[in-house]
Amino acid sequence: MIANLDLSTLQVIWWLLVSVVGSLFLFLHFVQGGQTLLLEVAKTEDEKSLVVNSLGRKWELTFTTLVLFGGAIFAAFPKVYATSFGGAYWVWIAILLTFVIQAVSYEYRKKANNLLGQKTYEIFLLINGSLGVLLIGAAVGSFFTGANFQLNEYNFVTWTHPLRGLEAAFNYFNLSMGLFLVFNARVLGAQYLLNNIDFTSAPDLEVRLRKSVWMNFLIELVFLLIVLISLLFMSGYGVAENGQVELMAYKYAGNLFANPLNVILLLAGLGLAIWGVYVTKIKNASNGIWFSGLGTVLVGLVVFFLAGYNDTCMYPSLTHPQSSLTIHNASSTHYTLTIMTYVAMIIPFVLAYIVYVWRAMDLTKLSLNDLKEKAY
Repeated sequence: MIANLDLSTLQVIWWLLVSVVGSLFLFLHFVQGGQTLLLEVAKTEDEKSLVVNSLGRKWELTFTTLVLFGGAIFAAFPKVYATSFGGAYWVWIAILLTFVIQAVSYEYRKKANNLLGQKTYEIFLLINGSLGVLLIGAAVGSFFTGANFQLNEYNFVTWTHPLRGLEAAFNYFNLSMGLFLVFNARVLGAQYLLNNIDFTSAPDLEVRLRKSVWMNFLIELVFLLIVLISLLFMSGYGVAENGQVELMAYKYAGNLFANPLNVILLLAGLGLAIWGVYVTKIKNASNGIWFSGLGTVLVGLVVFFLAGYNDTCMYPSLTHPQSSLTIHNASSTHYTLTIMTYVAMIIPFVLAYIVYVWRAMDLTKLSLNDLKEKAY
Protein backbone atom coordinates (compact mmCIF):
# COMPACT_ATOMS: atom_id res chain seq x y z
CA MET A 1 0.00 0.00 0.00
CA ILE A 2 2.78 2.45 0.93
CA ALA A 3 4.65 1.56 -2.25
CA ASN A 4 1.65 2.77 -4.27
CA LEU A 5 1.82 6.27 -2.83
CA ASP A 6 3.14 8.91 -5.20
CA LEU A 7 6.24 10.96 -4.40
CA SER A 8 4.29 14.11 -3.54
CA THR A 9 2.22 12.26 -0.93
CA LEU A 10 5.32 10.73 0.62
CA GLN A 11 6.91 14.17 0.84
CA VAL A 12 3.86 15.50 2.67
CA ILE A 13 3.91 12.51 5.05
CA TRP A 14 7.58 12.96 5.83
CA TRP A 15 7.27 16.66 6.53
CA LEU A 16 4.51 15.66 8.96
CA LEU A 17 6.84 13.16 10.66
CA VAL A 18 9.65 15.72 10.80
CA SER A 19 7.19 18.23 12.26
CA VAL A 20 6.13 15.78 14.98
CA VAL A 21 9.74 15.05 15.98
CA GLY A 22 10.58 18.77 15.91
CA SER A 23 7.56 19.64 18.05
CA LEU A 24 8.42 16.94 20.59
CA PHE A 25 11.92 18.38 20.69
CA LEU A 26 10.47 21.78 21.58
CA PHE A 27 8.52 20.19 24.44
CA LEU A 28 11.59 18.34 25.73
CA HIS A 29 13.29 21.69 26.16
CA PHE A 30 11.81 21.59 29.66
CA VAL A 31 15.17 20.08 30.61
CA GLN A 32 17.02 23.13 29.28
CA GLY A 33 14.47 25.44 30.88
CA GLY A 34 14.91 23.75 34.24
CA GLN A 35 18.67 24.16 33.95
CA THR A 36 18.31 27.94 33.57
CA LEU A 37 16.34 27.99 36.84
CA LEU A 38 18.98 26.13 38.85
CA LEU A 39 20.89 29.18 40.11
CA GLU A 40 17.66 31.15 40.49
CA VAL A 41 15.33 28.91 42.49
CA ALA A 42 17.74 26.56 44.30
CA LYS A 43 19.20 28.32 47.35
CA THR A 44 20.80 25.37 49.16
CA GLU A 45 22.90 22.39 48.10
CA ASP A 46 19.99 20.04 48.83
CA GLU A 47 17.72 22.08 46.57
CA LYS A 48 20.36 22.12 43.83
CA SER A 49 20.71 18.36 44.10
CA LEU A 50 16.96 17.87 43.77
CA VAL A 51 16.76 20.11 40.68
CA VAL A 52 19.81 18.69 38.90
CA ASN A 53 18.96 15.06 39.59
CA SER A 54 15.34 15.51 38.58
CA LEU A 55 16.45 16.97 35.25
CA GLY A 56 19.27 14.43 35.04
CA ARG A 57 16.72 11.66 34.66
CA LYS A 58 15.57 13.13 31.36
CA TRP A 59 18.41 15.16 29.82
CA GLU A 60 19.34 12.40 27.34
CA LEU A 61 15.86 12.56 25.80
CA THR A 62 16.39 16.11 24.49
CA PHE A 63 19.77 15.33 22.98
CA THR A 64 18.51 12.08 21.44
CA THR A 65 15.51 13.84 19.93
CA LEU A 66 17.78 16.54 18.46
CA VAL A 67 19.84 13.80 16.79
CA LEU A 68 16.64 12.09 15.61
CA PHE A 69 15.36 15.36 14.15
CA GLY A 70 18.64 15.91 12.31
CA GLY A 71 18.61 12.32 11.09
CA ALA A 72 15.05 12.61 9.81
CA ILE A 73 15.91 15.81 7.92
CA PHE A 74 19.03 14.17 6.51
CA ALA A 75 17.17 11.09 5.28
CA ALA A 76 13.94 12.69 4.06
CA PHE A 77 15.13 16.12 2.92
CA PRO A 78 18.90 15.77 2.35
CA LYS A 79 19.23 19.01 0.40
CA VAL A 80 18.03 21.01 3.40
CA TYR A 81 20.49 19.19 5.66
CA ALA A 82 23.38 19.64 3.22
CA THR A 83 22.60 23.31 2.62
CA SER A 84 22.19 24.25 6.26
CA PHE A 85 25.01 22.19 7.73
CA GLY A 86 27.23 22.85 4.74
CA GLY A 87 26.78 26.62 4.85
CA ALA A 88 25.50 27.73 8.25
CA TYR A 89 27.92 25.55 10.15
CA TRP A 90 28.91 28.06 12.84
CA VAL A 91 25.40 28.19 14.27
CA TRP A 92 25.17 24.38 14.32
CA ILE A 93 28.62 24.03 15.85
CA ALA A 94 27.57 26.49 18.57
CA ILE A 95 24.32 24.57 19.22
CA LEU A 96 26.05 21.20 19.39
CA LEU A 97 28.77 22.62 21.63
CA THR A 98 26.16 23.73 24.18
CA PHE A 99 24.79 20.18 24.23
CA VAL A 100 28.29 18.72 24.64
CA ILE A 101 28.98 20.86 27.71
CA GLN A 102 25.56 19.85 29.04
CA ALA A 103 26.50 16.17 28.89
CA VAL A 104 29.88 16.87 30.48
CA SER A 105 28.22 18.85 33.27
CA TYR A 106 25.85 16.07 34.28
CA GLU A 107 28.73 13.60 34.28
CA TYR A 108 31.32 15.61 36.21
CA ARG A 109 29.43 18.18 38.31
CA LYS A 110 29.60 16.07 41.48
CA LYS A 111 32.77 14.12 40.72
CA ALA A 112 35.39 14.48 43.43
CA ASN A 113 38.30 16.76 42.52
CA ASN A 114 36.77 17.65 39.13
CA LEU A 115 38.91 20.01 37.10
CA LEU A 116 36.60 23.01 36.78
CA GLY A 117 34.54 22.90 39.95
CA GLN A 118 30.83 22.47 40.57
CA LYS A 119 29.93 26.11 39.91
CA THR A 120 31.46 26.03 36.43
CA TYR A 121 29.40 23.02 35.41
CA GLU A 122 26.26 24.71 36.70
CA ILE A 123 27.08 27.71 34.49
CA PHE A 124 27.52 25.30 31.57
CA LEU A 125 23.98 24.03 32.21
CA LEU A 126 22.76 27.62 32.16
CA ILE A 127 24.51 28.24 28.83
CA ASN A 128 22.94 25.13 27.30
CA GLY A 129 19.48 26.13 28.53
CA SER A 130 19.68 29.73 27.39
CA LEU A 131 22.10 30.21 24.48
CA GLY A 132 21.49 26.72 23.08
CA VAL A 133 17.71 27.14 23.01
CA LEU A 134 17.99 30.72 21.70
CA LEU A 135 20.09 29.56 18.73
CA ILE A 136 17.69 26.68 18.03
CA GLY A 137 14.84 29.18 17.97
CA ALA A 138 16.79 31.38 15.57
CA ALA A 139 17.38 28.34 13.32
CA VAL A 140 13.65 27.56 13.34
CA GLY A 141 12.91 31.21 12.59
CA SER A 142 15.11 31.06 9.50
CA PHE A 143 12.53 28.68 7.98
CA PHE A 144 10.48 31.87 7.60
CA THR A 145 13.00 34.68 7.29
CA GLY A 146 15.38 32.83 4.97
CA ALA A 147 19.13 32.37 4.85
CA ASN A 148 22.09 33.68 2.85
CA PHE A 149 22.86 30.85 0.44
CA GLN A 150 22.92 30.05 -3.23
CA LEU A 151 22.96 26.64 -4.93
CA ASN A 152 24.60 26.01 -8.28
CA GLU A 153 23.50 23.45 -10.87
CA TYR A 154 25.29 20.72 -8.91
CA ASN A 155 23.62 21.79 -5.63
CA PHE A 156 26.91 23.06 -4.24
CA VAL A 157 26.12 25.65 -1.56
CA THR A 158 27.72 29.07 -1.42
CA TRP A 159 27.09 30.96 1.82
CA THR A 160 27.20 34.71 1.37
CA HIS A 161 27.41 35.89 4.97
CA PRO A 162 30.66 35.66 6.99
CA LEU A 163 28.88 34.65 10.21
CA ARG A 164 27.85 31.32 8.64
CA GLY A 165 24.39 31.06 10.15
CA LEU A 166 24.95 33.03 13.34
CA GLU A 167 23.50 36.06 11.55
CA ALA A 168 20.06 34.48 12.01
CA ALA A 169 20.16 35.41 15.70
CA PHE A 170 20.32 39.13 14.78
CA ASN A 171 17.00 39.11 12.93
CA TYR A 172 14.21 40.47 15.16
CA PHE A 173 11.78 37.68 14.21
CA ASN A 174 14.34 34.93 14.75
CA LEU A 175 15.45 36.50 18.01
CA SER A 176 11.82 36.73 19.16
CA MET A 177 11.30 33.08 18.25
CA GLY A 178 14.41 32.13 20.20
CA LEU A 179 13.45 34.14 23.28
CA PHE A 180 9.92 32.73 23.15
CA LEU A 181 11.38 29.20 23.22
CA VAL A 182 13.75 30.13 26.07
CA PHE A 183 10.98 31.42 28.33
CA ASN A 184 8.57 28.67 27.26
CA ALA A 185 11.26 26.16 28.24
CA ARG A 186 11.61 27.88 31.62
CA VAL A 187 7.87 27.57 32.21
CA LEU A 188 7.92 23.90 31.22
CA GLY A 189 11.03 23.30 33.32
CA ALA A 190 9.45 24.72 36.45
CA GLN A 191 6.27 22.74 35.82
CA TYR A 192 8.25 19.53 35.30
CA LEU A 193 10.14 20.03 38.57
CA LEU A 194 6.86 20.66 40.40
CA ASN A 195 5.55 17.39 39.01
CA ASN A 196 8.68 15.36 39.68
CA ILE A 197 10.04 16.44 43.08
CA ASP A 198 8.87 15.57 46.59
CA PHE A 199 9.00 18.94 48.35
CA THR A 200 8.59 17.58 51.88
CA SER A 201 12.18 18.49 52.67
CA ALA A 202 12.23 21.64 50.49
CA PRO A 203 8.90 23.51 50.72
CA ASP A 204 10.45 26.87 49.85
CA LEU A 205 11.69 25.45 46.54
CA GLU A 206 8.09 24.67 45.54
CA VAL A 207 7.02 28.26 46.28
CA ARG A 208 9.82 29.67 44.13
CA LEU A 209 9.03 27.31 41.26
CA ARG A 210 5.34 28.28 41.19
CA LYS A 211 6.30 31.95 41.17
CA SER A 212 8.77 31.23 38.37
CA VAL A 213 6.06 29.62 36.22
CA TRP A 214 3.94 32.77 36.38
CA MET A 215 6.74 35.31 35.84
CA ASN A 216 8.28 33.46 32.89
CA PHE A 217 4.86 32.91 31.34
CA LEU A 218 4.20 36.66 31.32
CA ILE A 219 7.52 37.30 29.56
CA GLU A 220 6.90 34.41 27.17
CA LEU A 221 3.59 35.95 26.12
CA VAL A 222 5.34 39.11 24.90
CA PHE A 223 7.58 37.22 22.49
CA LEU A 224 4.78 34.85 21.47
CA LEU A 225 2.65 37.82 20.42
CA ILE A 226 5.56 39.25 18.43
CA VAL A 227 5.99 35.93 16.61
CA LEU A 228 2.28 35.42 15.89
CA ILE A 229 1.64 39.00 14.76
CA SER A 230 4.75 38.95 12.58
CA LEU A 231 3.62 35.71 10.91
CA LEU A 232 0.22 37.21 10.12
CA PHE A 233 1.74 40.16 8.29
CA MET A 234 4.97 38.65 6.99
CA SER A 235 5.66 38.07 3.31
CA GLY A 236 7.07 34.68 2.41
CA TYR A 237 8.59 32.87 -0.52
CA GLY A 238 6.36 30.40 -2.32
CA VAL A 239 6.19 28.54 -5.61
CA ALA A 240 3.92 30.26 -8.11
CA GLU A 241 1.85 28.51 -10.77
CA ASN A 242 4.64 29.00 -13.31
CA GLY A 243 7.03 27.06 -11.07
CA GLN A 244 9.10 30.11 -10.14
CA VAL A 245 9.79 31.14 -6.55
CA GLU A 246 8.19 34.48 -5.72
CA LEU A 247 7.89 36.68 -2.64
CA MET A 248 4.20 36.62 -1.69
CA ALA A 249 2.43 39.07 0.60
CA TYR A 250 0.77 37.58 3.71
CA LYS A 251 2.05 34.14 2.72
CA TYR A 252 1.98 32.62 6.21
CA ALA A 253 -1.39 34.14 7.10
CA GLY A 254 -2.67 32.52 3.91
CA ASN A 255 -1.13 29.20 4.94
CA LEU A 256 -2.72 29.45 8.38
CA PHE A 257 -6.25 29.99 7.12
CA ALA A 258 -5.93 27.74 4.07
CA ASN A 259 -6.44 24.71 6.33
CA PRO A 260 -8.90 24.97 9.26
CA LEU A 261 -6.85 22.32 11.08
CA ASN A 262 -4.04 24.85 11.49
CA VAL A 263 -6.34 27.29 13.29
CA ILE A 264 -7.78 24.51 15.47
CA LEU A 265 -4.34 23.22 16.46
CA LEU A 266 -3.07 26.73 17.19
CA LEU A 267 -6.04 27.69 19.37
CA ALA A 268 -6.00 24.33 21.15
CA GLY A 269 -2.27 24.61 21.77
CA LEU A 270 -2.50 28.14 23.15
CA GLY A 271 -5.48 27.17 25.30
CA LEU A 272 -3.71 24.14 26.77
CA ALA A 273 -0.57 26.16 27.50
CA ILE A 274 -2.59 28.82 29.33
CA TRP A 275 -4.57 26.18 31.21
CA GLY A 276 -1.34 24.50 32.30
CA VAL A 277 -0.10 27.75 33.81
CA TYR A 278 -3.51 28.40 35.41
CA VAL A 279 -3.71 25.06 37.22
CA THR A 280 -0.08 25.43 38.33
CA LYS A 281 -0.37 28.96 39.69
CA ILE A 282 -4.01 29.23 40.79
CA LYS A 283 -4.95 25.64 41.58
CA ASN A 284 -1.52 24.70 43.00
CA ALA A 285 -1.63 21.55 40.89
CA SER A 286 1.47 19.60 39.92
CA ASN A 287 0.29 18.29 36.53
CA GLY A 288 0.48 21.55 34.59
CA ILE A 289 3.45 20.22 32.59
CA TRP A 290 1.18 17.85 30.66
CA PHE A 291 -1.22 20.59 29.55
CA SER A 292 1.50 23.08 28.69
CA GLY A 293 3.63 20.35 27.14
CA LEU A 294 0.87 19.19 24.81
CA GLY A 295 0.10 22.82 24.01
CA THR A 296 3.75 23.37 23.03
CA VAL A 297 3.64 20.35 20.72
CA LEU A 298 0.46 21.55 18.99
CA VAL A 299 1.78 25.08 18.49
CA GLY A 300 5.05 23.62 17.23
CA LEU A 301 3.17 21.54 14.66
CA VAL A 302 1.44 24.65 13.33
CA VAL A 303 4.79 26.45 13.02
CA PHE A 304 6.28 23.60 10.98
CA PHE A 305 3.11 23.22 8.88
CA LEU A 306 3.15 26.93 7.99
CA ALA A 307 6.79 26.67 6.96
CA GLY A 308 6.51 23.57 4.77
CA TYR A 309 3.06 23.08 3.30
CA ASN A 310 0.99 24.94 0.70
CA ASP A 311 3.84 25.32 -1.84
CA THR A 312 5.90 27.27 0.67
CA CYS A 313 9.70 27.52 0.63
CA MET A 314 10.65 25.95 3.93
CA TYR A 315 14.24 27.20 3.58
CA PRO A 316 14.15 30.41 1.53
CA SER A 317 17.28 31.84 -0.06
CA LEU A 318 17.71 35.57 0.42
CA THR A 319 20.61 35.67 -2.03
CA HIS A 320 19.04 33.73 -4.89
CA PRO A 321 15.30 33.04 -4.43
CA GLN A 322 15.28 30.30 -7.09
CA SER A 323 17.67 28.34 -4.84
CA SER A 324 14.99 28.23 -2.13
CA LEU A 325 14.09 24.77 -0.88
CA THR A 326 10.66 23.20 -0.57
CA ILE A 327 9.54 19.79 0.62
CA HIS A 328 9.27 18.84 -3.06
CA ASN A 329 12.61 19.94 -4.50
CA ALA A 330 14.67 19.01 -1.42
CA SER A 331 13.41 15.48 -0.70
CA SER A 332 14.88 12.04 -1.20
CA THR A 333 13.75 9.75 -3.99
CA HIS A 334 10.49 7.85 -4.08
CA TYR A 335 12.33 4.60 -3.29
CA THR A 336 14.11 6.06 -0.26
CA LEU A 337 10.98 7.67 1.18
CA THR A 338 9.03 4.45 0.65
CA ILE A 339 11.58 2.33 2.54
CA MET A 340 11.79 4.95 5.29
CA THR A 341 8.01 4.97 5.65
CA TYR A 342 8.00 1.22 6.28
CA VAL A 343 10.71 1.69 8.90
CA ALA A 344 8.76 4.56 10.48
CA MET A 345 5.95 2.14 11.29
CA ILE A 346 7.93 1.09 14.39
CA ILE A 347 7.73 4.63 15.79
CA PRO A 348 4.52 3.98 17.81
CA PHE A 349 6.21 1.04 19.54
CA VAL A 350 9.25 3.15 20.37
CA LEU A 351 7.04 5.90 21.76
CA ALA A 352 5.12 3.34 23.82
CA TYR A 353 8.41 2.10 25.28
CA ILE A 354 9.47 5.66 26.13
CA VAL A 355 6.15 6.29 27.89
CA TYR A 356 6.53 3.03 29.83
CA VAL A 357 10.07 3.84 30.96
CA TRP A 358 9.07 7.43 31.82
CA ARG A 359 6.22 6.21 34.01
CA ALA A 360 8.44 3.63 35.68
CA MET A 361 11.08 6.27 36.48
CA ASP A 362 8.53 8.75 37.83
CA LEU A 363 6.35 6.29 39.72
CA THR A 364 7.40 8.03 42.92
CA LYS A 365 8.53 11.64 43.21
CA LEU A 366 12.22 12.36 43.72
CA SER A 367 13.27 13.01 47.31
CA LEU A 368 16.60 13.62 49.04
CA ASN A 369 16.64 9.99 50.20
CA ASP A 370 16.79 8.89 46.55
CA LEU A 371 20.08 10.76 46.08
CA LYS A 372 22.15 8.78 48.55
CA GLU A 373 23.33 6.11 46.09
CA LYS A 374 24.00 8.23 43.00
CA ALA A 375 23.71 11.92 42.34
CA TYR A 376 24.59 14.20 39.45
